[in-house]
Amino acid sequence: MTPPPSAEPSRTELAAESWEALFRAQSALLRRFAADDVWDPISLREYDVLFTLSRRPDRRARLRDLNREVLLSQPSLSRMVERLEAAGLVAREPDRADGRGTVVVLTEAGAAVRRTVGRRHTAGIRRYVGTALDDEELRTLRRLCDKLRLAQESIPD
Repeated sequence: MTPPPSAEPSRTELAAESWEALFRAQSALLRRFAADDVWDPISLREYDVLFTLSRRPDRRARLRDLNREVLLSQPSLSRMVERLEAAGLVAREPDRADGRGTVVVLTEAGAAVRRTVGRRHTAGIRRYVGTALDDEELRTLRRLCDKLRLAQESIPD
């Protein structure tokens, strides 16, 4: 028997609908950001790597830790890091704590490119996100997204 249309969705349905709304909003925004003419001399995905490194202590991260924070597969990230290194935007070093690992370090040149592109990108964020939500909604969105991201660490696979 199908529940009446006015019935509240189940917890599973509500979670699925909420995820779908978040995913669709992210997809729409990423399409807009990708279309913005702000990415020269790097791509949106390369910016993501430089931005992620810029927020890390000492602007460095193990390759495997960086991979957890960006939307790239490990082989794609490795190839991208090679290109960024060739451009002088990052450096790779052996991990002193584990010789098998690689540490990726944001160079001064990489930080400068990240700042330049970041200023232009922030204008798009303001236009697409900042005009759609008021200040309280923006604070709520940040709090909910942080809570959702951090909760993943304690949810078993």
